[in-house]
Amino acid sequence: MMIFVAAETLIADAFAQLGIEAHIPTGTPDAGIDLVLDVNGVQLAIQVKRRALVDDTIAERVLAEPGPPGSTLLIIGDRVTEAARGVLTARGAGYYDLRGRLALRARGLVIDAEVAPLRERPQRTAALRGKAGLEVACALLQQPGQGTTVRELARRLGRSVSTVSEILSALRGDELVDATNAVTDSRFFWQVADHWATPRTHLAQLPPPGDAALTRALRLGMDEAESGIGWALTDSAAAAVYGAPVAFRSGQVLDFYVPDQAVQRRAMTLLGVATTPAQAHATVRIAPVPAVVQSRLSPALNPLKWPLAHPLFVALDLAQDPGRGREILDAWTPEDGWPRVW
Repeated sequence: MMIFVAAETLIADAFAQLGIEAHIPTGTPDAGIDLVLDVNGVQLAIQVKRRALVDDTIAERVLAEPGPPGSTLLIIGDRVTEAARGVLTARGAGYYDLRGRLALRARGLVIDAEVAPLRERPQRTAALRGKAGLEVACALLQQPGQGTTVRELARRLGRSVSTVSEILSALRGDELVDATNAVTDSRFFWQVADHWATPRTHLAQLPPPGDAALTRALRLGMDEAESGIGWALTDSAAAAVYGAPVAFRSGQVLDFYVPDQAVQRRAMTLLGVATTPAQAHATVRIAPVPAVVQSRLSPALNPLKWPLAHPLFVALDLAQDPGRGREILDAWTPEDGWPRVW
């Protein structure tokens, strides 16, 4: 099991290997001071920043951020590149590379030493690794301007507090969300898009309208679009309904997300599998995250009548086409106040 270890604790342990005392301030915290070094009776206030990867660009960006007066910046990272090391030490700052290097330049203090490498990662550094990471990312992107707490998000997603906390910490480390867990950068959307693609099955026919038995068997959820689980129309057809600059003609293949593998298999049995994609009338894919088939929408002006996937998920589908799809996204801002996060 992966255990979270605070960055300040890791740095204090590293300094202890060099015989230097470091402690976390107690009592009323001095804003921004995370650690205090005691070197031969001289105390040095340290501001700690945590990043997964520290390259020269990240180093310059963090150095440009205002810090507490009289403090020295020290960045901790799973990997600190040689270029970043040079930038930080030349500017009177420091770094702790968890592979086993600690360096600091400040107020006449010069440290550049090997320490024991941290063989266990102290926290998740790949935020989108696994389904939980994708669920957290999608929840934040659906409400990008709103912060949230760890417990609130964990309760909403049905995930453990520790898992959600780990993921949010990694996202903050990559500067994709701020201290309130609100989305700060469109890079977040494109990173999620890189993890979004799922295989699709081409169906020989669409579910016939009005067939109650088939509707139940396939869990279409037509009558509870915004409150229940069911099929969610996505890709070009949904984008056209939402007002994206995409052409959609009558009779074009409709693309759906379905709740799970059981529904996908049932659809293949009851509707048939198309011999070739050109003969298909619909495609189905298993939703990458539950919100796709839970947060469906049914706008008043919807000639296709099918419940739609949230605009975020439609945009993630369009993003899979590096050519035309991304051109559409560049020109599309969803109507009715849906936030644009790409």
